[in-house]
Amino acid sequence: MRQAFVASATLRPMARQLLQDRTPAAYAGVQAFAARHTKEDAGSLAWLVIGYAHILDHDYAKAIDPLNRARPEAGDLGDYVNFYLGSAYQQTGRLAEAIATFGTFDKNYPDSLSVRDAHVVYANALTADGRANEAATLLEADRQPIRADLELALGRAYEAADQPTKALTIFRNLFYTMPTSWEAGQVQSDLTKLATLTQAPPVGLEARRTRADLLMKGKQFSDAANEYRILMGDVTPAERPAVLLTLAEALRRAGQNREARKILELVPTSPPELNAQRLFNQAEIARSGNDDDTFLLIVDQLRQLAPTSTWLEQALFSAGNIYLLRRDYDRAIDSFRELQQRFPNGGRASYAHWKAAWLSLRQGRVVEAKTAFDNQIALYPTSSEVPAALYWRARLAEEDNDGSLARAFYLKLSQRYRNYYYGDLARQRLAKLKSADPPVHYALLDRVPPINPSEKLASDEVPSDNLRVQKAELLANGALLDFAVRELRAAAEEEQAQEKARAKGDWVAVEIARLYEDAGRYDAAIETLKHAAPNYFALDLPSLPRPYWEGLFPKPFWGDLKKYASSNALDPYLVASLIRQESAFNPNAVSRANAVGLMQLLPKVSKGVAKQEKLKKFTPQQLFTPAINMQLGTRYFRSMVDKFDSFEYALAAYNAGSDRVQGWMGRGKYRDPQEFVESIPFTETREYVQNIMRNANVYRQLYGAP
Repeated sequence: MRQAFVASATLRPMARQLLQDRTPAAYAGVQAFAARHTKEDAGSLAWLVIGYAHILDHDYAKAIDPLNRARPEAGDLGDYVNFYLGSAYQQTGRLAEAIATFGTFDKNYPDSLSVRDAHVVYANALTADGRANEAATLLEADRQPIRADLELALGRAYEAADQPTKALTIFRNLFYTMPTSWEAGQVQSDLTKLATLTQAPPVGLEARRTRADLLMKGKQFSDAANEYRILMGDVTPAERPAVLLTLAEALRRAGQNREARKILELVPTSPPELNAQRLFNQAEIARSGNDDDTFLLIVDQLRQLAPTSTWLEQALFSAGNIYLLRRDYDRAIDSFRELQQRFPNGGRASYAHWKAAWLSLRQGRVVEAKTAFDNQIALYPTSSEVPAALYWRARLAEEDNDGSLARAFYLKLSQRYRNYYYGDLARQRLAKLKSADPPVHYALLDRVPPINPSEKLASDEVPSDNLRVQKAELLANGALLDFAVRELRAAAEEEQAQEKARAKGDWVAVEIARLYEDAGRYDAAIETLKHAAPNYFALDLPSLPRPYWEGLFPKPFWGDLKKYASSNALDPYLVASLIRQESAFNPNAVSRANAVGLMQLLPKVSKGVAKQEKLKKFTPQQLFTPAINMQLGTRYFRSMVDKFDSFEYALAAYNAGSDRVQGWMGRGKYRDPQEFVESIPFTETREYVQNIMRNANVYRQLYGAP
């Protein structure tokens, strides 16, 4: 397999192009490679790639020939070749060949990750060939863990085998307990037919309610509303109010506020918890219609009628945000403080406490703010607001000329939250607080828990002798990235089970990230490593192996990035951080607002910038070209920096718009840009600015001068 890996290395870019575009030219390129390596493993891999590309095109007939050509030299990739060949046979009605291909699959490839997938396709072929009983026997032994596609195939087998009762049982379970699956939508007509045939009793209310609830949980609100509406005709009078209320909520979340409002008028005002939920939904409808006054009146009703209800907790949170956006900071403080005091252990308590503390400082209540910052650390020491509380408490100590307290808080912040936004700011402040005196101990700081040592990662060597690892490398040469990642994860699980690796399987995340990076999928690489090391920002550089850092903070497109950053007098690392935040280096990214490419530029904005850059015949499609996107993006960002004379303000404008930033700037004086950032009322924008400034600092530590 190692020889095959070396021989097929040059296939990778051609295969990637084919699987991405599937143009005639791309097919021709890979086919030419396959023809040159006909009697080699590398040629077999190329034929597999061609066959798989046809599968992606749903052109199953064209997939058969290249997959057959791949078979003789398939070697350890034989399971992939035969799985897709058998699938192509089944899809084109060549059942005898499909059955023959899958008939020996388990024997030939007992360790394949595709065994259960093969069973599903094999069973469908057997059923279509009149051998439904064999199909059912095959699938019955393979039902756990449950899969919707397997259940559908099993139900179809029983249906074809004249066992309608078993088929109905399976289809009902699929329809009512897996309603968000594609397969559930395929059995609806069968349910009526089979129920009539078997004279089975109707499905009970509990199962129907389960389906509606699962649709709601899956955010298929319109479908959930339809199910609740049907339920209304059959529920008991005692159950009716709760179903009415859930129907109204589904309609509201589906954007059907007018109908939701009418339904809510039918919901009774007792018991109290039901009434609280009814009022909350009415309040949310008012809020979505920008009727803040009605919303706040309903909050008053909730306060009187349901003072301990979670619905009041949610409403107070919304009320605080409404007052915040209205710039009515005293009332915002009251709402956030009331939320925290009524629900001190609730999920929003820490955030609400911090907002009340911060707004107190902004209102000039410095003594009150000091106490609140201390309480934030004491009451919620593990919360995400602690770094901000430590920093701003130290800043207030500096203003009081209490250098000892300031140093102690900055030191704790720098050590515990090493690469957080406020961690770097703390080190900058410490550099100005030079003192020969030993640090003073403050018991409050002991409340902040240390990093869990078990969460630190080592850099284990990739087990290169593992066949799955070798298989993954070969699949990656064919740009079959999803298959390669699947093999690596399986290899790590097997190594752990055999006690050949560390408990965390530390090599696998870095290896998967490397494959993603080699394929230009930097976004997937970053997400893989974030999941493997979720607390990486709390660590200093030596505490995490360098491959993690380099994968988390990559430098793709660096030549063009540095060129256009420098031409606009921008720090390349700041631009890299902005791109990391905007698109995670995915040049094909498109947002819900239709922002495009690496720097997420809106086509309308980019046209104006293109004129400034004198780009002739510019079209928005060019925003997918990394160099052009960065040329326009850096020029646009430079205009924000020139307008606001601060990177923090410019980043806020890049995310939320210049007009909003100018409005926020008019809300009183700020000590410095850091105070402005913490005062941004939009959580998304505030975290956006902090993340980019933080990430730029990590880039500088990792790579030095750009």
